[in-house]
Amino acid sequence: MGGEQVTGVEEAVGRAAGAGPLLLGVRHHGPGSARAVRAALEEARPRVVLIEGPPEADALIPLAADEEMRPPVALLAHAVDEPGRSAFWPLAEFSPEWVAIRWALEHDVPARFIDLPATHTLAWGRQEDEAGVEGETSLDAETADSEGDSGPGPASGPASELEPELEPGPGPGPADVRIDPLGVLAETAGYDDPERWWEDVVEHRGVGKGDALAPFTVLEEAMGALRETYGSGGHDRDLVREAYMRLQVRAAQREFEDGVAVVCGAWHVPALRRKTTVAADKALLKGLPKVKTDMTWVPWTHRRLSRVSGYGAGIDSPGWYGHLFSAPDRPVERWMTKVAGLLRAEDRLVSSAHVIEAVRLAETLAAMRGRPLPGLSETTDAVRAVMCEGSDVPLALVQDRLVVGDVLGEVPSAAPAVPLQRDLARLQRRLRLKPDALERELELDLRKETDAARSRLLHRLRLLGIAWGEPAASRGSTGTFRETWRLRWEPELSVRVAEAGVWGTTVLSAATAKAEADAVTAQGLADVTALAERCLLAELPDALPTVMRILADRAALDTDVGQLAQALPALVRSLRYGDVRGTDTGALGEVAAGLAERVFVGLPPACAALDADGAEEMRRHVDAVHGAVGLLGDAPAAGQGHLRARWQSVLRVLCGRDTVPGVIRGRAVRLLLDDGELAQEEAARLMGLVLSPGTPPADAAAWIEGFVGGGSGGGMLLVHDERLLGLVDAWLTGVPAEAFTDVLPLLRRTFSAYEPGVRRTLGELVRRGPGAGSGATGAGSGIPGFAAELDPVRADAVLPVLRLLLGLDEVAEHIGKDLVGVTG
Repeated sequence: MGGEQVTGVEEAVGRAAGAGPLLLGVRHHGPGSARAVRAALEEARPRVVLIEGPPEADALIPLAADEEMRPPVALLAHAVDEPGRSAFWPLAEFSPEWVAIRWALEHDVPARFIDLPATHTLAWGRQEDEAGVEGETSLDAETADSEGDSGPGPASGPASELEPELEPGPGPGPADVRIDPLGVLAETAGYDDPERWWEDVVEHRGVGKGDALAPFTVLEEAMGALRETYGSGGHDRDLVREAYMRLQVRAAQREFEDGVAVVCGAWHVPALRRKTTVAADKALLKGLPKVKTDMTWVPWTHRRLSRVSGYGAGIDSPGWYGHLFSAPDRPVERWMTKVAGLLRAEDRLVSSAHVIEAVRLAETLAAMRGRPLPGLSETTDAVRAVMCEGSDVPLALVQDRLVVGDVLGEVPSAAPAVPLQRDLARLQRRLRLKPDALERELELDLRKETDAARSRLLHRLRLLGIAWGEPAASRGSTGTFRETWRLRWEPELSVRVAEAGVWGTTVLSAATAKAEADAVTAQGLADVTALAERCLLAELPDALPTVMRILADRAALDTDVGQLAQALPALVRSLRYGDVRGTDTGALGEVAAGLAERVFVGLPPACAALDADGAEEMRRHVDAVHGAVGLLGDAPAAGQGHLRARWQSVLRVLCGRDTVPGVIRGRAVRLLLDDGELAQEEAARLMGLVLSPGTPPADAAAWIEGFVGGGSGGGMLLVHDERLLGLVDAWLTGVPAEAFTDVLPLLRRTFSAYEPGVRRTLGELVRRGPGAGSGATGAGSGIPGFAAELDPVRADAVLPVLRLLLGLDEVAEHIGKDLVGVTG
C-alpha cells in the first residue's frame, strides 16, 4: 500500500506521547466488536468519537438518546427530487457504531460521522443507472430495485462496517474480484466456515481487564497484511471513501489533538493509518457528483439485518447475536430457556429436563469440536436432538422466530419526517394500527366506523404503492361487509412513503392525485376499471370523476370484446363495494350497463374461428361476464333490468352456432341450465347431438369440458343426472381407438378437477352401468350416503351449520338490530 505502517501495539504504547488517533476496527453488527468498543472507549476516554457513517446525519445523533428510540433502526437518506433513490445505514443494539454513539452521548462527548457524504453516494447510483452500468456499488451493501426487492450483495466479514443499503442502483460486481477478508482469515486459520471462525476468535471471547485494545490490535495487523496482498480487494470506491475519512480525522486531530477515537470497518484501518498528503486525498475527491439529500431515522428489523432477506453486509443470525450481546452470563442456558418457551407456546412438550440435557449436549459438542463456547451450530444441533426429537419442522420455527427474529425498532416522534409520513403516523395512532414486523391478520367489519376507516387507509396506501397490507380471503363470511388483511411492516415502506410524498402532504390528497395520474396514463380499459374499483374501495370522491370520465371515453373507443369483458367484472364489484360503503355509484352503474350492452353485441362474432388457447380464454371471459350480469341484474340502477334477458339470448346464440368452439358452446348450455332457462331434457338433447358419431371427437371432448369442467360443479351434475352421465359414457366408449389419444388429455383435465368423492361416485355409477332416467338418488342405487327418499330430520340437522358457514345468522342479527333501532 505504500506509506509507513504502525501496529496496534505501537499505537497503544504511544498514544500518551501523541502517536495519532485511536483506531478501533470493527465488524458491522458484531456483538463481540460492540463489547470491545465499549471497553476500549471506557479505558481510553477520548474527547471525540468519529464513526463511519454519512456526515449529514450528525444532527440526528442526539436522537439516539431519546427514550422512544429502540434499535434496530437505520439512517435513511433519500434524494429530495427523487425520493425512491435512497440508502439505509442499519444499526442494531449490538452494532459497534450504535454502542459508540450511545457511549458518546452518555459521557457528553461529541460524536461525528466521517464517511463519504450521502449526497455523493446517491449521486453515484444515479449516474450508473443512467449509464446502464452493472458495476460495483460505492459501498459493500445490498442493492434493491424500485419495488423494494432485495438484490445480492457481497459477503461480509470483520472488515464490514456501517455501510448503507442502496435503493435503487446496480448490484455489486463479480464476486471473484471482491475480497471477503473474513473468509480469507478463516481459511488461513484452517476453518471452512468464516462465521464459525469469527465466533471462536471474537464473539465467544471476553474482554479481560487491561486487555481492551487487544482485539483491535490483532485485527489491524491481519487487515494490514491482507491489504498489502490484495490492495483495495476489488472495492475501488473504498479509496475515495478512505481519502474523505482521512481528511475528517485530520480535522478532528487539529481540534482535539490526541483525544480522537475512530470506529470504522477493520478493512479501512490500515488505510486510515497510512501517511498521505492532504493534496493527494483532496485530489481523489475532486469532481464527485452531488444530489440534494434529506436524512432521518427509520425503524429497522432483525429480519432485514439477516442475509435471508438479501442484505449483503448483514448477518445470518441477528436474533442469536442480539442474545449474545444482551446476556450478562450463561448465554447457552439462557438461550435454551428461550427456545423452550417458544416451543411450549406452540404446544410442544418441553420440560426443564429437556433444557438441562440440551445445554449438556451443546457443551459436549463444543468440546468435541474444539470450540471455546457452544456456538449457534452446537446449540442448534442440541435443540434438534433433544427438544425437536430430530425433526427439522419445529427447528425451522426456532430459526425463524429466535435465530432471525421479528424485532421491529422504534424511532422518536421528534425525528425528521416528510409531511406524508407524519400524517400516516397520526392515522396509525388514531386507528390503533401499530406497524409490526411480524405478519398478522386483521379482520374488518365495514359496518363499523373504525374498521371502515382502517380499510380506507389500507386501500389508499396500496394505491400509493405502500404495500403495508395485502387483502386476503375472509374466513367465516363471504359478505361484502367483511375484509381480511395481512399486515406486515417492512423498513422499505419508509422509502415508499417518502417517495409517495411527491403526490401530497396527506394520505388522502396523495392517493387522490396518484389515482388521477394513473387514470391518465393507464394503458388499457381493464386498468381504468380496476382503478375505478380501487378508488371506491379507498373512498376517493375527488378522484372518481376524473377516473369515470376517462373510463367512459376508453369504453366508447375500445372495440376489443376481450378487453371489454375483462373490464366489466371490476365495474360490477365496484358497484357492490360502493353500496356497502354508502358511495354514490350511479354514474358507474350507467357505464357498466353500457359496457355490458357492447359485450352482448360483440361477443358472438368474437367467438368464431378461435384456436384452442383463444377459445379457453374466451370461455373465461364468458364466465366473468355471466357473473357480472348476475350482479347487475340485481342492481337498482335504472336501465339495467333487461340485462339478464339480453345476456340469456346471447348464450342461446352461442350454444347453437357450429362456428363457435365446443368449449364455449358447452359452457353456454351449462350456464343456461344452471339459471333455469334451459330444461334438462333440452340440455340432454344438445349433448346427444354433440356426442353423436358425426361430431369430431376433439370437438365433442371440448364441449364436455365446457359443460362439466372448469370448476363449475359439473361432477355433481353428472352424479345426480345419470342420463347425462350415460350420454358421456356411451360416447366415450364409442370413440375410435385412433382418436382416443387425441381426446384423452382434454378429458383428463376435465375430470381430474373433480373432488375425490365425486370421482369415486362417478366410478361407482359407471361400474354399475347408469340407467336412463335414474339418478344417483334413485331407489336401489346402492351408493353409500344416498337413500330412496329425502330424510327431513337429517336435512334439518345440517341447516344450523350451513347458516353459520354462510353467515346468515350474523346478517339476520344485524338486520334485526337495525329494525329495533328504527321501530324502537
